[in-house]
Amino acid sequence: MKAVFDLKPGSGYDDEIITGRYQFPARRDYLSAAQDAIGDWALLREPQRNRGRRAYIAVARVLRVERDPLHVNRFYAHLTEPLEFATPVPLQRDGRYMEAVARAVGDPSRVGQALQGKSVRSISDDDFDAIVMAGLSEALAPENALRLGLDFVDDEFPHLPPGVGESVDRRVEQMLVNRKIRDANFRLEVCRAYEDRCAVTGLQIINGGGRAEVQAAHIRPVAEGGPDVVQNGIALSATVHWLFDRHLISIDPDYRLLVAHNRVPAELRTLFRPEVEGVLMPNDPRLRPHPSFLAYHRERFAGAMS
Repeated sequence: MKAVFDLKPGSGYDDEIITGRYQFPARRDYLSAAQDAIGDWALLREPQRNRGRRAYIAVARVLRVERDPLHVNRFYAHLTEPLEFATPVPLQRDGRYMEAVARAVGDPSRVGQALQGKSVRSISDDDFDAIVMAGLSEALAPENALRLGLDFVDDEFPHLPPGVGESVDRRVEQMLVNRKIRDANFRLEVCRAYEDRCAVTGLQIINGGGRAEVQAAHIRPVAEGGPDVVQNGIALSATVHWLFDRHLISIDPDYRLLVAHNRVPAELRTLFRPEVEGVLMPNDPRLRPHPSFLAYHRERFAGAMS
């Protein structure tokens, strides 16, 4: 059984979705919904309260549920790394609420009230599939295939007959674990956060086909446990990406560029943004690199310097 986990910014709960940790109170209905989702998927949603986006923002598989050893009245749900939606999916889309629990409320003005006290809840396969497909719609759109490097979707995931059911649910789950789709979604999310500009040079280069030349780089590589989340990404031009992956440049905690001057040619350094300006960062603080990933990269940079 799939579930929805509500994330309230500033709620006081020990949530760290990037590392797969969701904390919730020890209520029987919450615990039952979370345990029923073990081995299945959970949607992560931000309510409007505390400046939340009132939207479904990501999806992750539920690995296990266990009591918080420090708080007897709380539990943790441990998740796989999330697949973030490049475009968060609103609670209501095209005049229709995405969840049955909201559709069942006759008065639209009372939907928010009806969802209070249901921060952990089950969701049907049909509603789950519709939300995931809405969240991935941009990454899978044919018009975006060229710039995202994803031109295989129709061949690998052939169109299914109209309607919903087990075959559709299997198709959606295959998409959630497909490496190419995750890469395309990651590229879309990161490049959008940086407005298709290289964070180190500040340049925005669009080729003749309308594709931005900037690349979405992982700060902590996937092969070394880095997740496909925008906070583990940074937009870089191809040459800068090469330098970054080889730890010839890095970023300090104040978003200033660190450079191995004896190993990076002077002609390349002239392309970098002025030191006083620092590295270009997304305007939305939620999309900026997570300090733990930058610290991981700096350790490798220091090792390369020694």
